[in-house]
Amino acid sequence: MRIDLFKPVDNSPLVLFRMFFGLILTVEAWGAIATGWVRRAFIEPKHTFHFIGLDWLQPLPGDGMYAYYILMGIAGLGIMLGFYYRWAMGIYALMWAGVYFMQKTHYNNHYYLMVLLCAAMAFLPAHRYASYDVRRKPELHSRSCPQWCLWAFVVQMWIVYTYASIAKMYPDWLAAIPVKIWFQGKADYPVIGSLLATDWMPWLVSYGGIAFDLLAVPGLLWKPTRKYTFIIGIFFHIFNSIVFQVGVFPYMAILLCVFFFEPETIRTLFFQKRNFKIAGRLISIPEKQTWRPFDTREVHRPQWIPWLLGAYFLVQLLLPLRHHLYEGDVTWAEEGHRLSWRMMLRSKGGYVDFDIKDVRTGATWTVEKDSFLTAKQQIAVASRPDMCWQFVQILKKAYAQEGRDHLEIHARGKVSLNGRGYSLLYDPKKDLAKVTWQRFRHSEWLLPE
Repeated sequence: MRIDLFKPVDNSPLVLFRMFFGLILTVEAWGAIATGWVRRAFIEPKHTFHFIGLDWLQPLPGDGMYAYYILMGIAGLGIMLGFYYRWAMGIYALMWAGVYFMQKTHYNNHYYLMVLLCAAMAFLPAHRYASYDVRRKPELHSRSCPQWCLWAFVVQMWIVYTYASIAKMYPDWLAAIPVKIWFQGKADYPVIGSLLATDWMPWLVSYGGIAFDLLAVPGLLWKPTRKYTFIIGIFFHIFNSIVFQVGVFPYMAILLCVFFFEPETIRTLFFQKRNFKIAGRLISIPEKQTWRPFDTREVHRPQWIPWLLGAYFLVQLLLPLRHHLYEGDVTWAEEGHRLSWRMMLRSKGGYVDFDIKDVRTGATWTVEKDSFLTAKQQIAVASRPDMCWQFVQILKKAYAQEGRDHLEIHARGKVSLNGRGYSLLYDPKKDLAKVTWQRFRHSEWLLPE
């Protein structure tokens, strides 16, 4: 069966998503200030860990990041209200991408999803109804959009959920080990603490997570199971929000379900208003009037859109598979971990110290990490190889400014994965000052568990 990507359909899901997505983005931006996240992530640290290769992308000095996030929140309100929507969405998309790529200490997969959604929304006609832009320019008013504008979100979420389910299908998760570890510190939670402490709850969460991620999109697509899947999804995401405090992602995931319901259903539930104004003129809709799309022959059908969508989703399908290019376990060495929907899969912790030798003088010392890193950054550096390598570059630069540019730097520490005994992750014999970062092949200074 041939799918007409340009078939005009009711744009109610897209419009509703814009309104609530803008609210979520506003809460994300201003909430980050209110909870102290901006201070912890950008103000307090002496150094930030950007994505490798983006050295130019640095936080604004002083309290500049507060202004940065305030502006993002204002843009979020513009998105919600459809107030100069294109500008507001474009500004938020660029600024959020900057936030995502300029720091990895607080890395979270839903931050990456927000980058993708913001970028997509900047190009979609989500402001053509129930927006200030329509009031300002009545000629923008439309109750339809091409079908691909809705289906793109469905395909994106299928990729996210499916890869999240597949990633969980490894021995430790199937033995419920990570969830058992997480629940050990949550027995004192009000109301649900005793439930989390039961022997069977980690198993339910582990296998329930695999099943939900794998079946959520098919269940939402099939009409007989849609409502039940949606209700289960609400409980699933609210549970994750309460127990794991994963930010706005659970609410964003619930909101994305609007693209699985018939557009007419969304319109009936949320846009029942029969009278509205355009350019100050009251427009009345007869009670029994049905929505009719414009003639398909009048639809503009740019041929590059299917090619662009195909290329985009091909990249989305391939990126999560790139960890197979590296030797060893991605859960341990984390090569190919990011941008791959490997969400909340393992409990990992450790420690590392950096021993330095001045080749010229023979002097040796151990780095005082507190002079360079926050406590959270130290934890991340101990178990995330790319951040360990970046910290070595920070040390090289700092000591070079003191005239010490002939140094050997060795990492001495161990890491525990999913509660097992501590093992070496970084080769203590390797001089990391001479190591270059490998993008597409295994780094030899990383040891197997």
